Amino acid sequence: MIKVRKFGKKLIFGLAIGISFMMLNSSIMTVYASSVLDEITSEETTEDYAEDTSYSILRGNHLNFGTVKVQRMSSNEIAIYGLTQCHHVCDEVYLYLYLERKVNGSYGTYKSWKFESNNATSLSRGLNVIVPSGTYYRVRGYHAAKDGSKESTSTLTSGILIN
Repeated sequence: MIKVRKFGKKLIFGLAIGISFMMLNSSIMTVYASSVLDEITSEETTEDYAEDTSYSILRGNHLNFGTVKVQRMSSNEIAIYGLTQCHHVCDEVYLYLYLERKVNGSYGTYKSWKFESNNATSLSRGLNVIVPSGTYYRVRGYHAAKDGSKESTSTLTSGILIN
């Protein structure tokens, strides 16, 4: 009977330690998961897709609008797209795309591309980019048209979480 009691106490003690360890491990996982989600601000969205379109401040003679899009394709790949649309054939059309990554609470340029075209009414590009997961990404665009004078506008999507 004494051996059974000692074994029972050891069993209960072992179970208590095991349950405590599981609870501690679970709370660590919960804190980690919520810390990524707690970072969401007005600059981000919970969607897998974001876009922004901007028209010339005053109805321009050359530049009609610019648009950018970002979409999560997988846990480490995003698709980005940009378009500069003119009212007519312009001497020069510009589309600059900046992929921004959120690190330590702030966005900074992660990669950038500059596209230019001559004698065109529009310029668009789509890119798939492999990125590290676990943070937010957004796309900033610069759109311009030149036909004598130069008109420009900029765009900025919300950040989307890649994880």
